[in-house]
Amino acid sequence: MQHEKTTVIVSRYGMGTAPEELSLTLVKNYLVLIREENMVPAYICFYADGVRLTIEGSPVIEELKALESSGCKILICKTCLNFYALADKVAVGTVATMVDIIGAQDNSTKVITI
Repeated sequence: MQHEKTTVIVSRYGMGTAPEELSLTLVKNYLVLIREENMVPAYICFYADGVRLTIEGSPVIEELKALESSGCKILICKTCLNFYALADKVAVGTVATMVDIIGAQDNSTKVITI
């Protein structure tokens, strides 16, 4: 079941303030479980360092592709991609403006930041 009014915000390369290995394990588990538990959000928005999770070689690309195929819209901040010189390495999702990300948040009844 897709949660049509939920947006998840990802602004870090991983989840929490743990060491990178643990942080990446946590975000991977989160992405797997929201799909397995039929809690797919309408949007997942990536900005700041979080955009690195959407590029080639990311440890969560398969999980993000599975969520996208389940109907989740994945929005990636264009300004952030350009800042990190990663715009040509996007492997999943849609490059979006901050206006698009604000629109996703505005259309949601719940915004979750991980």
